[in-house]
Amino acid sequence: MMGSWLHYCSSSSVATALFLICLLQGSNGCDYFKGNWVFDSSYPLYDSLSCPFIEKEFSCQKNGRPDSRYQSYRWKPTGCDLPSFDGEDFLRKNKGKRIMFVGDSLSRNQWKSLLCLLYSAVPHATFTMETHEEENVSTFTVQEYEVSVMLSRNVYLVDIVREDIGRVLKLDSIKEGDKVWKDLDVLIFNTWHWWNRRGPTQPFDYFELGNKTYKDMDRLAAFEIALTTWATWVDDKIDPTKTRVFFQGISPSHYNGTGWNEPGVKNCRGQELPLTGTTYPGGLPMALTVLKKVLSGMSKPVYLLDVTELSLLRKDGHPSTYGFGAMDCSHWCLPGVPDTWNQLLYNGLL
Repeated sequence: MMGSWLHYCSSSSVATALFLICLLQGSNGCDYFKGNWVFDSSYPLYDSLSCPFIEKEFSCQKNGRPDSRYQSYRWKPTGCDLPSFDGEDFLRKNKGKRIMFVGDSLSRNQWKSLLCLLYSAVPHATFTMETHEEENVSTFTVQEYEVSVMLSRNVYLVDIVREDIGRVLKLDSIKEGDKVWKDLDVLIFNTWHWWNRRGPTQPFDYFELGNKTYKDMDRLAAFEIALTTWATWVDDKIDPTKTRVFFQGISPSHYNGTGWNEPGVKNCRGQELPLTGTTYPGGLPMALTVLKKVLSGMSKPVYLLDVTELSLLRKDGHPSTYGFGAMDCSHWCLPGVPDTWNQLLYNGLL
């Protein structure tokens, strides 16, 4: 690894000057993604009850969660401090820009966190929210700064097309990218959580690769094929002098206490403390290995928000029964862990 932000920038096809800029971003030698959680009484970074953008499934305090300590942990990298999130500075430095999150409900989780961070920084600014249903895009704009923070819902990144045989997940096709994602200033991608869905919640009936159709296939293999399709699209379509590309990383779930050395625990319910130390006992998910493999083969720079392990340490950060109503150990309460993801994004954009 090359420090904080150059995790997987390949030099194979990147212009020399651009590649050197990539290297210099990690020149302080500090890995922002390795560290531990420390209690900080100055946290949370905003009031969950006063931010008007938190949806019910992320609003754990409004939903009756009795403990609040989970809101007051700060991420402390080993050997340095992570610079604080400054909402006004974020808006000034991104004046006139369009920033888009692309992915599933974990992207929405991070998007809502960023909206609350910006709202708390400039609460008297004029905000607008628009939804374009045809493109499945929501746009939040801070008018004084002409900054738009957008969400494009696309849970697999590749296309789902309705055909005569049913709904087909086309592992080698990305048409939405050309219509929705191109020509923006910042893109933050995410996918993984929907890849293992089966039965009624699976939003497709068949996989398609080339001219062949499959009723099912190995989901991790399908994930890698789709990521490679996405990587090719970025390499072919994105101009890195105009657009910064990030990948959110793999957001983990906590449905099995064996991973944190409590084998009798079935989910995150009642968890009120993060894990101590810097390493998750249960190891990292294979999906992260696949993601890093794909990113390492790209010719255009993509900055990995390597949030997996730091989030694995936060078994206390999920809504559990204080979100959707069902047991939710996948999403995150707000304020909470996604605020740190956005703090890392902010420092990456600097």
